Amino acid sequence: MNRNAFEKLMWSIALPGFGQFLNGKIVKGIVLVALEFLINVKANFNKIILLSFNGKINEAVHETDLEWLMFYPCLYFFAMWDAVKDAEGGKDHFSFLPYVFSAFFVTVGLMYSSNLKIFGIFFGPVWLPMLFVIPGVITGLIIKKIMNIIY
Repeated sequence: MNRNAFEKLMWSIALPGFGQFLNGKIVKGIVLVALEFLINVKANFNKIILLSFNGKINEAVHETDLEWLMFYPCLYFFAMWDAVKDAEGGKDHFSFLPYVFSAFFVTVGLMYSSNLKIFGIFFGPVWLPMLFVIPGVITGLIIKKIMNIIY
């Protein structure tokens, strides 16, 4: 990944749409920021982040609107991928796969976040999905490698 694409990726991680603004894709950036804001508000995302960071995981679960929050991973990882692609960082035919699988795994993590414990630890709707990024990226990289060999 080139330095320009990495910068756009980092800004997209900060807030979906910022990478698009830096790439000169203003309308796309506005749409992504607006969608992020809508989903964030409807899902109570900032509140559950605050509660989770303060160790109030059960309260965070209670405040979460999963029907809205489940949109967030796809928006988030699409914004990252799109910013990188537009900055000419995703030239490999299958370089989108780690982003796609991360979105999928994080969404699955959200679905189980209200009751799944790992080694007796209850992570809740912020930390569990974040942990699910790891198998998402690994799965995406493995499938990318396989697809590059096949095609």
